[in-house]
Amino acid sequence: MPGPAAADGPHGIDNLRAGAHAAGPAGPAGPAGPAEPADFESRLDRRGVQFLPRPDVPEPPEVSALSWMVTDLADGKVLAAKDAHRPLPPASTLKTLFALTVLPKFSQGAVHTVSLEDLAGIESGSSLAGLKEDMPYQVADLWHGVFLSSGSDAVHTLASMNGGWRKTIDDMQETARRLGARDTRVESADGFDTPGQVSSAYDLSLFGQAGLTDPDFAHFASTKRAELPQDGGPDAFTLQNTNRLLVGSRGVRPYDGLIGVKNGYTTHAGNTLIAAARRDGRTLLVTLMNPRSGGRNAVYEETRDLLDWGFEAAPRAAAVGVLPTVEPVERTGETQPVAHRPRPVPLHKAGVAAQPDGARLTRNWWFLSAAGAVGIIAVAGLGTVLWRRRRTVRASPGGGSESA
Repeated sequence: MPGPAAADGPHGIDNLRAGAHAAGPAGPAGPAGPAEPADFESRLDRRGVQFLPRPDVPEPPEVSALSWMVTDLADGKVLAAKDAHRPLPPASTLKTLFALTVLPKFSQGAVHTVSLEDLAGIESGSSLAGLKEDMPYQVADLWHGVFLSSGSDAVHTLASMNGGWRKTIDDMQETARRLGARDTRVESADGFDTPGQVSSAYDLSLFGQAGLTDPDFAHFASTKRAELPQDGGPDAFTLQNTNRLLVGSRGVRPYDGLIGVKNGYTTHAGNTLIAAARRDGRTLLVTLMNPRSGGRNAVYEETRDLLDWGFEAAPRAAAVGVLPTVEPVERTGETQPVAHRPRPVPLHKAGVAAQPDGARLTRNWWFLSAAGAVGIIAVAGLGTVLWRRRRTVRASPGGGSESA
């Protein structure tokens, strides 16, 4: 887990001087900009839009979201923000904190058979990945369910593996504390509307930044489609990521260079989104909470506008705040790559999304070779194997929902 960060402001780490975030030569997140003056002070505690005008830097676009923030991950420089510390319900973007807490604890190749107890307590109206009781899944399957479908069934199962729902909530709160996310109060591990549960654009930016330093997190956050379970079988079906800016769906064009991270929606929270994109060696992170324009795709289009602005402004914009650095994630379980796919690489190449179709072709090639060998032994045996291997792909029961 990332180590504790020093704090010197009312909310903690956001008042760090620029030197708190590594400066100097270009790093894995992109080219570093010039260091801010030694007397730099954060403006992130102030209300309203925070932006320092410069003659050659355009002003940020007007968006309807209650809170938002644009960060250059090369040096943690916050280019602009609005009410960055305003406490708001996060919906499923809180699953990024869940992943930061639980993802390092289990090998991706480990197998877990889902039980009735694992699925107990799921709130009515929650998004579901479509896990089935008494069916074995690899841990990587469960994370596909979390990131692609916002599946509360996958969250509950992983929380059960972690020692239970209450323990997982406590662990998440501790992770938030260690990251310096002082605005976050966790009451439900899946982000479902729960009294007292809040986060902020600033804290969600911390979670997004920390997650993208973890290769597995970055991989899952950028995956567009995956089979559940990924090994196939007669009950397998395809999950599609509900992040429309990533996949391009329901009237939203995919954003060039997007590398994830997580979207969310509940009645109380409205739409929320953490999105990272990489262009020309620069990686930007945008968090946006509860747009008020009324458009069904407002969270995606307003994020698009802020990303476009950020890529134009980043080389010359003055910082209004600085995110702290995060340390590499420490894993308690055996580290293994995601099954059937190359291990994802660090942040600078994390935007390469999974290629499930290619993985399926690899499995089919293997199967045909095996079938040929069986045919040499017995033609009848080949027919039996083909019948058993036939897969029926169905739509995910929770693929279209974003209720948490």
